Amino acid sequence: MKKPQFQSLPLLLFSLLILLFSLVIVDGARLGGWTPANPEDPHVVEIGKFAVDAHNKEAKTDLKFDRVVKAETQVVSGVNYRITLSATTGGGAAAKNYEAVVWEKAWEKFVRLTSFRPV
Repeated sequence: MKKPQFQSLPLLLFSLLILLFSLVIVDGARLGGWTPANPEDPHVVEIGKFAVDAHNKEAKTDLKFDRVVKAETQVVSGVNYRITLSATTGGGAAAKNYEAVVWEKAWEKFVRLTSFRPV
């Protein structure tokens, strides 16, 4: 009785190796990247309000938080939140959009406004 020959085995192994390698590359590209977040999530809204309050204290302004327009998160030593938010200066002025980056380490109860700029 003749043993089956596995001529296609090297090709199969090579294909699996290529597949695994490509999965590792794709996963590696996501590490540290920005991921979309729900702008209506209560915690994201809380972070947006914090950003406006912190900016008001630092810049001596009086912006009023309106809503979160867009949000993204990035896992670092904690979580960075990149939030596009809408805020007004009061007095019936039209709302303007701003981008805020907030760094949070929830387990340490640490929150810091990293940047805040008009967009």
